[in-house]
Amino acid sequence: MKLKVVFFLLLAVYSYGQDNRICEGNLGANIFDNGDFGFGNDNVVVMDPQIAPGYSYTRTVPPGDGFYTVTNDMGQWAGLFQTWLPIGDNSGNRFGYMMVVNASFEPGIFYEQTIDGLCDNTLYVFSADVINLIQRNVTNHIRPNVTFLLNDEVQYTTGEIAQTERWETHGFTFTTMPGQTTVKLTLRNNAPGGIGNDLALDNIAFRACGPEALILPFEIANICEDGSPIDLDATINGDQFDTPAVQWQESLDAGMTWQDIPGANDFSFTHDKLSGGFYYYRYFVANSAVNLANTKCRIISNTKIVHVVPKFYEITDTICQGTTFEVGTSVYSTAGTYTDSLISSIGCDSIVTLNLSIAPDLGIQPVLDIRPPSCFGYDDAAVNIESVTNAYLPVSIDLEGSNGGPGPFFENLTSGDYFLSIVDRFNCRYEENLLIEDPPLFFIDIGEDTIVELGQQLRLAANTNYDIANFSWTPADVVCNDDCLSLEWFPIQSTQYLIEATSTAGCTASDSIFVEVQKLRKAFIPNIFSPDGDGVNDFFTAFGNPDLVKNIEKLMIFDRWGQQVFEKTNFLPNIPNEGWDGNSINQPMATGVYVYLIQLRFLDDEVVNFSGDVLLLKAAR
Repeated sequence: MKLKVVFFLLLAVYSYGQDNRICEGNLGANIFDNGDFGFGNDNVVVMDPQIAPGYSYTRTVPPGDGFYTVTNDMGQWAGLFQTWLPIGDNSGNRFGYMMVVNASFEPGIFYEQTIDGLCDNTLYVFSADVINLIQRNVTNHIRPNVTFLLNDEVQYTTGEIAQTERWETHGFTFTTMPGQTTVKLTLRNNAPGGIGNDLALDNIAFRACGPEALILPFEIANICEDGSPIDLDATINGDQFDTPAVQWQESLDAGMTWQDIPGANDFSFTHDKLSGGFYYYRYFVANSAVNLANTKCRIISNTKIVHVVPKFYEITDTICQGTTFEVGTSVYSTAGTYTDSLISSIGCDSIVTLNLSIAPDLGIQPVLDIRPPSCFGYDDAAVNIESVTNAYLPVSIDLEGSNGGPGPFFENLTSGDYFLSIVDRFNCRYEENLLIEDPPLFFIDIGEDTIVELGQQLRLAANTNYDIANFSWTPADVVCNDDCLSLEWFPIQSTQYLIEATSTAGCTASDSIFVEVQKLRKAFIPNIFSPDGDGVNDFFTAFGNPDLVKNIEKLMIFDRWGQQVFEKTNFLPNIPNEGWDGNSINQPMATGVYVYLIQLRFLDDEVVNFSGDVLLLKAAR
């Protein structure tokens, strides 16, 4: 463990707030007290907040079309739609609430508030954080489209909100008219109903918006305990307030709560407290003293921290056996009391007394639960440190390579190498390299491209390495057997066949095959027959593969002078006695050559003409 006096030279965090992309200056406090919907232990808020006149509140999740709910974690919903994101709210508080809307089939209002007590001629910003609840890789879903209205008049429209899986801030600014102290603010859904059009709302805000109100520089002001008072100056950039009035405030609990400093209404404030510690300051500014007294009309500056570096430090600490504690250039590894004189980076002369104890290293032992990705290449792996023993609590847990914060649970991980570090309160450490491996890649295979002849049966069988939860074929009208993972049919057109499958673990895979159908119109038509009643070759007809030739549409016979002597329609091939028996109008025809015309209907319903000569041969008498 190492201590340096420069440790106290921290950077002050400065931000205009969540709406600084909409308001170019500083913001006031949120007039919507419950715009972030609060927080709580219940997964779904029991009481109807009655904020959406166009929708109905439900405690049954997920909400159906035209319903909304207020929740702190959609990931806890047992029946969460497969296409929805399992998210929490946009605050970082795991118990923070958000509003989840399943949009109705008609445009409807899902948030409306009337605000009074405003100041006229004052700039305000109305904004909300919005997220499309549909996952990024889902297609053919309607995207939400939200309109912001002021007194029932459209002021701003988001357009289609993309499936980015990120919260985005939307809103607009407006200036109240002379004498106007009341406004009605509305959020309305514009997208049509149907599949999709689902969204969540959080951090709905209505604030005064003013010029930049700064205390410069932003960094912590460091002074020595035996130094001199310093002045803090209010810097207001812009001419929005022509008669600005200020009120300085201080916080005694590191910025958690604030109180006015009596009489501190000048543009400069002198910090004259020289006892060691951190001091927090900010100021309100409005366009007049009257507006300054109205919480709905004033804006807030950044927070300025003044650090008075103390003359004397006394440090009492315990370190783990085998580690060290540093004070300036001195390094200590044994128990005892030590005194060092240090000069900080700003020139403050400090005396440090260290009371150091040593704790034996008990050998930290964690119990790990490592969950690999559900599918190859997915980012849903997780590491959970279920328990830690032989440690001085509390412990800090870090998984290097993850995007998550401190443990014990790290999620949304990909396969790869990670470094686990567990450090207890006395700096005893446990370290381990973790390897998270992908499961085998889910595949489905229906073979290679193939060529078949028209009338030839084809069989496709899907081979896979996982159990299948569901699948679909394209084209969708393929004929399958009982399990549908194998197909047996007679293709009639060259077609690309695609199978898309989902495993029981939710992994997806697909495969396709191109089947080329060669349309060879094969048929056997005899060139001689002998209708002599001996039971052999007594009839003339067409023969062919019954899986290829469906029907004889027409059989016509002509003599050598072109006179039609026989005709028959719509009968089956391959049945001799269905053909021509050598007679014409019940009279036997003479031996000789005859001309035929046969129309055959094939498997694909195409009718083809065949013509030629046939010899009618009768036995000599």
